[in-house]
Order: sequence, then C-alpha cells, then structure tokens
Amino acid sequence: MASSFEKYQKRRLITSYFSVVISIALVLFLVGLLGILVLNTKKVADHFKEQIALTIYLDDTAKEVEIDQLQKSLALAEYTKSVNFVSKEDAAKKYSEEIGEDFMEFLGYNPLQNSIDIYFNADYVSEVKLAEITRDINENKFVDEIVYDKPLIALLNDNIKKLSLWIIIISVVFTFIAVLLINSSIRLSVYSKRFIIKTMQMVGATKSFIRRPFIWKSIKLGLIGSFLSLAGMAAVLYYLNESFPELNFLSDRLILLALFAAILLLGILITWLSTFFATQRFLNLKTDELYY
Repeated sequence: MASSFEKYQKRRLITSYFSVVISIALVLFLVGLLGILVLNTKKVADHFKEQIALTIYLDDTAKEVEIDQLQKSLALAEYTKSVNFVSKEDAAKKYSEEIGEDFMEFLGYNPLQNSIDIYFNADYVSEVKLAEITRDINENKFVDEIVYDKPLIALLNDNIKKLSLWIIIISVVFTFIAVLLINSSIRLSVYSKRFIIKTMQMVGATKSFIRRPFIWKSIKLGLIGSFLSLAGMAAVLYYLNESFPELNFLSDRLILLALFAAILLLGILITWLSTFFATQRFLNLKTDELYY
C-alpha cells in the first residue's frame, strides 16, 4: 500500500515538474520570438525601403559619355545601393512581353526613353532626402524627368513608425504576462509542498535552509525550460534565414547571442524570485492557514 502511494506521489511530482518546465519553455519561447521580431523590425523595414526605385528618364539627345558619367557618379554616391541602366530598346521589349503584343509595329516607332533606375540605401528613403537628391540630379540638362512613388514612401515610413511602437508596447506587455504565468506555475509547485515546508520549520530548520532546495530545484527547471525555448528559437531563426535569405537574419550574431543569453537569464531570474517569494509566504503562514 505504502509502495503504491509512493509511486503515486512520485508520478504527481514528475507531472508537476513537467508542467512547470513546459510552461516556462512556452512562455520564454514566445518572449524570444517577440525579441527576434523587435531586433529584425528595422532590417525587414529596410529591405522594403531598398526595393523602391527612382527612375531617371533621359532625353534622346543625351550623349553616351554623359549617360556613363551620370551612371558612375550615381553608383559612387553614398545614398546609392545599386544603379541599373535600361535602354529604350530593352524597355520596349519588356513592355511588349507584359502586354503580349509588339506595340511598336502599331505605332511605327519606339516612344520610350533611355532610363536609369536607382535603388537607395534604406536611410535615404524619405521624402525630404529624395527631394534633395532629385533636385541635384535635375541639374543635368539631358535629364528629362525623374519619377518615384512619393505616396508609397510616405505611407511606408508612417506605417513603419507605428508598427515599431506597437511591437515595443506588445513586447513589454507580453514580458509582464510571461512573468506572471511562470510565477503562477512555480507558486503552484511550491503550494503542493507547503506542509513539508511548515514541518521543516517546526523542527527547527532555518528559513534559508528550507528555501535553498526549493530554489535550486526551480532554477534547474528554469534552465531546462530556457534551453527548450532557445532550441525552438534557433529552429525558427534557421527556418526564417532559409526562407528569406535576402534578409540575412543570422548576420548580427552578437545581438542574437545577447538575446539568447537574456532569455536564459530571464528564465533563471523569474524562477528564482518566484520560488523565493512563494516559500517565504508559506514560511510566514500559521499552521491553521495552510488549509486555506
């Protein structure tokens, strides 16, 4: 009978530890994902900014040497990510493929112009900076027109600011919720041993002596949960990096290591504090109050 009861208690203990570890792992995993999102928000935003092109349409009277000089000066500019010259013949061929017919046969001539597409470094994709760049380029007499999507740039920058703010707010709120959830799991684990705590106290054990094994056990569970969450985060990062290689999620390795270390320390810190205050509460209760 006693053996059967001991097995039952052991199973309950293992189940309790398992639920605590899973709770810690899931919560820290979600916090870690938010951390990854916060760290890569600018990178993703910059990627979209760098896909916006400014197109310079050139007069048909422009000389080849003038076009080459402009293209080289643009390529060397600090704001330029890449420059692409598109001849009027290439533009006509591409447009014909898009509409499915040769429009030049109908018109009898090619109405398109030679052009240069500029893709900018993300820091320069703003209404003010692009207006300044456009003004400088327009000083070339052989430039006919400069076109870029002004409303899209304004909308993109505005939405990026709003998104960044909300991500930070959600991260703070979710971290607070994570602390509460882990704290609740630890408190329930300690609650199941409240009579053991009080018995040890009644036979003369000091509070620090009673707390020590509970804290060490919780820290071990926190470490296991933290490593499980880190494994999940690593898998997600690997998947994202393979799926979107252009974003290069693994480039900032020091920052990622700092995030992983922060998640590990967060798991240890929360479990330590939660166990400390939970055991302290039961140590301060009277024997009759343990039943409530």
